Amino acid sequence: MSSTTDTRDEVRVIDAGAPPERFARGWHCLGLVRDFADGQPHQVAAFGTELVVFAGEDGTLNVLDAYCRHMGGNLAQGTVKGNTIACPFHDWRWRGDGKCAAIPYAKRVPPIARTRAWHTAEVSGQLFVWHDPQNGKPPAELAIPEIPTYGDPGWTDWVWNSIEVTGSHCREIVDNVVDMAHFFYVHYGMPTYFRNVFEGHTATQSMRTRPRPDAAGVSQSTNYSTESQSDATYHGPSYMIDKLWSGGRDPEGAPNIYLINCHYPISATSFRLQYGVIVEKPAGLADDQAEQIAQAVAKGVAIGFEQDVHIWKNKSRIDNPLLCEEDGPVYQLRRWYEQFYVDVEDVAPEMVNRFEYEIDTERALQSWQAEVDANIAAGRSALAPNLTTASADSAS
Repeated sequence: MSSTTDTRDEVRVIDAGAPPERFARGWHCLGLVRDFADGQPHQVAAFGTELVVFAGEDGTLNVLDAYCRHMGGNLAQGTVKGNTIACPFHDWRWRGDGKCAAIPYAKRVPPIARTRAWHTAEVSGQLFVWHDPQNGKPPAELAIPEIPTYGDPGWTDWVWNSIEVTGSHCREIVDNVVDMAHFFYVHYGMPTYFRNVFEGHTATQSMRTRPRPDAAGVSQSTNYSTESQSDATYHGPSYMIDKLWSGGRDPEGAPNIYLINCHYPISATSFRLQYGVIVEKPAGLADDQAEQIAQAVAKGVAIGFEQDVHIWKNKSRIDNPLLCEEDGPVYQLRRWYEQFYVDVEDVAPEMVNRFEYEIDTERALQSWQAEVDANIAAGRSALAPNLTTASADSAS
């Protein structure tokens, strides 16, 4: 009897690991400024705690811990008074810098009456908060870049959507940066070119893709031989700007769509996914018609994202994925992502050094085209039957 182990009989065991006990360091988008700037307090569950977002009479958006440091009242249930948020329990009034400004029934405010005020930024009509387990200030070089066409009269405003994802860590969505194959099965496109570049705090995915003719309704285009181009970059751990050249748009020129894909953690096993689009208004088209185009683009994006969410909610966490050559640099991406979960002084060169990788799409395209042709010949749609269920789980 041979004692030699036959590796063909070995079974791969999933290492599910455990999600990090801390939340990522970096800027996180909480949503659109317009949705918070109504003079009312807004409660946001994030980073394992509760936040209150409010705009004072000066229009400045502020973010504080939601629970009053006096007796624990929920400030999000309070009232905006001047440039303060007043606790509903005893009317202690807190400024945006975290200092208690007044206690109407008291002779004086205790000098130590201070709560946590979060660093904020307003960029391209979106509100960001800075999270850092070491309580460091946000470095200037990590600032979120502006969308150059936001506010331009030739472009629409944001069409914005939001989905709470439970039972999953936000690493799942970041893994998509290198996952060429899932764009065919989940987002119903046929990538003809796919390349990644990681450097510093940015991770970029450059892709050219054609729409799948067996998934009608996902893409606005019915010219299935026309390629679109996408240049998508994560700026930090949770905020992606995707420049899109659609409908045969010359990639040497400016993009005609900006897509935002962002999230913030709620707990170690839940996060809020948000995504939004602005679209260049075609010449001669009325604003309401341009808005309909933006809505249609957002609807197509939603189909893929809702399919993503359905998969995340039903898959296993896996720290040791078994990969083939066309799966891309998953482990290298995770090393890049790890920089946001360690102390600044522990960021290693392999997390931030420049890394480039391009996937050969030829074999995949041959296989995918055969599948598409078979579906069309049989009159089958590629759209997943669970999309109806996934839509019911989403919240706008």
